[in-house]
Amino acid sequence: MSFNQFTNLDFADLRVQIKEYLRANSNFTDFDFEGSNFSILIDTLAYNSYINAYNTNMVVNENFIDSATLRENVVSLARNIGYVPRSKKASVAKVSFNVDVSGLSARAVKLKAGVVALGSAQGGSYIFSIPEDITVTPDTNGIANFADIEIYEGNLLRKTFRVNDAELNQKYILPNEGIDTSTIRVEAVGSGIEDFIPYSNIFEVDSDSKLFLIQEIQDERYQIVFGDGILGKKPENNALLNITYIVTNGSLANGAANFNFSGNLVYLNTTIDGSTEIKVTGGVSPITTTQASENGDEIESIDSVKYLAPRVYSSQYRAVTSNDYTSLIPFLYPNIESVTAYGGEELDPPQYGKVFITVKPKNGEVISNVTKDSIKNDLKKYTVAGIKQEFIDLHLLYVEYDSVVAYDPSFIPSKDDLSSRIIDAIANYSKSSDINSFGGRVKYSKLLSIIDKVDGGITSNITNLVMRRNLVPLYNELANYELCYANRFHADAEGFNIRSTPFRIEGVNGNVYLTDMPDSGSSTLGTVKFFTYENNTIKFINDNAGRVYYDKGEIIIYPVTFTSTTLENRIEVEVVPESNDIVAKENLYIVLDTTGNSVLTLKEDVMASGSNRSGTRYIPPSSYSSYKKYIR
Repeated sequence: MSFNQFTNLDFADLRVQIKEYLRANSNFTDFDFEGSNFSILIDTLAYNSYINAYNTNMVVNENFIDSATLRENVVSLARNIGYVPRSKKASVAKVSFNVDVSGLSARAVKLKAGVVALGSAQGGSYIFSIPEDITVTPDTNGIANFADIEIYEGNLLRKTFRVNDAELNQKYILPNEGIDTSTIRVEAVGSGIEDFIPYSNIFEVDSDSKLFLIQEIQDERYQIVFGDGILGKKPENNALLNITYIVTNGSLANGAANFNFSGNLVYLNTTIDGSTEIKVTGGVSPITTTQASENGDEIESIDSVKYLAPRVYSSQYRAVTSNDYTSLIPFLYPNIESVTAYGGEELDPPQYGKVFITVKPKNGEVISNVTKDSIKNDLKKYTVAGIKQEFIDLHLLYVEYDSVVAYDPSFIPSKDDLSSRIIDAIANYSKSSDINSFGGRVKYSKLLSIIDKVDGGITSNITNLVMRRNLVPLYNELANYELCYANRFHADAEGFNIRSTPFRIEGVNGNVYLTDMPDSGSSTLGTVKFFTYENNTIKFINDNAGRVYYDKGEIIIYPVTFTSTTLENRIEVEVVPESNDIVAKENLYIVLDTTGNSVLTLKEDVMASGSNRSGTRYIPPSSYSSYKKYIR
């Protein structure tokens, strides 16, 4: 008999395959495999083959970054292409306080590394520390001003190793989980004291470069790796390695703003000894919070490592193409939910020599100017000379739905429960990767399918969509405005494809609204008009208030002075899209609105329920938006 390789992952198929293999042997041609004890041996062989095939499949999967499931394997594969997953990040706050040492003859006051303050956030108390000493010289009045110092949430820990060249492949492994690797400090004490700094770039590294590498190993712990004496300095034999680091709770401490001082202060006395440290026992002012704690984050997820590692590798740690920026920025600044980048040559008109970057942080809508400057400085090591980076804040593009869902009441025990489940399903879709990212898209057919699949009692749904942007006016200032939707507008020849909430402008009494009117014979250009609406009567007060570019999805409003708005600090402007597949382009970020601005109506399907099978009393809802709705 020829040898068969049993690799099927189905037990029953393996059993049949073994039987067929045995029947091919003339000794077993007429053997009754089912009625004899031989079937037990076949089951054992099939089970053993099944387990071996399963294990082989899992082992092979763990060899590739796309299919690996164990974190240590994913991290190891990422390490092979030079990617170090982000560690947990401590939440950082900026605080200030003064120390009065006017009666102590102090030439310097030192805040020792370790615990500085206790802060509260999200219902819990957290310790905030600093990774290294901070020294301040008192002013002429004996006041030491610790201004805008950064404190990190977590405990400062120390681990000591003795370098032993006799030990082959000696490893320096930090035993704790939850380490913020940016707070690791390494000091080698041998014939002298040497500070090692984290490796950042292989260029200009020689045998005297005091650098160390960090790599993640199993159980989310970290190993410190030093040079070999050729590429990076090797710590001398028998030297004592003092490694300090902060173990943090990550994002849990974000938002802490009230702090109580718990630090260790010492001063250097000018009359005793310039190096003798004496403990400060009083004179510490209350802590003033300059910036509440922020940017705390969890360790990089397996999915993020799988996504970013090959992309950062393909960028070769240089920022040239737009994809390079979208890969590098999350690597440099972890508190990012989504990022987009595009070259100025893609704009109309083009802006050559620029790359435009928009970032959506995990908390909030925009990043601070300080963070923007920090990212720009970090990018300088990777960018090409002559290319200017420009950060643009994101703009939210709201998508609202008006959905009429028909249902069979014989299958739906509670109308309110069905409504709640439909809203929950749409809300879950709004958080999916389809929408919740730059370049996201509301997929109309998928939205309809999600509604239909909520319950078997739903017979159909008719859903219409509108786009909305919020115009933020400069009150009592003459200014022009631009609203970009980057999706083509529907251009009904009779106008009113654009609708707004009420506002007031200089020189006009009462509420004013804006709308559009396409140019005669054109489906791409139109005019913005202002009008009043009282007693169901429209009165145009400005027939040329701006321009509409239907093909580009853009509204330009000519200089106007807004004096007030009905809604707080905004005018809501809705537009009927030409396509129900709505895309987030450039710096737009889609929000599928599941609040009161969207409408869900449940309608009994009298034909499906049998109460009116002839359909004479059933009027299907309109599949078209009401374009003749004049105001929002």
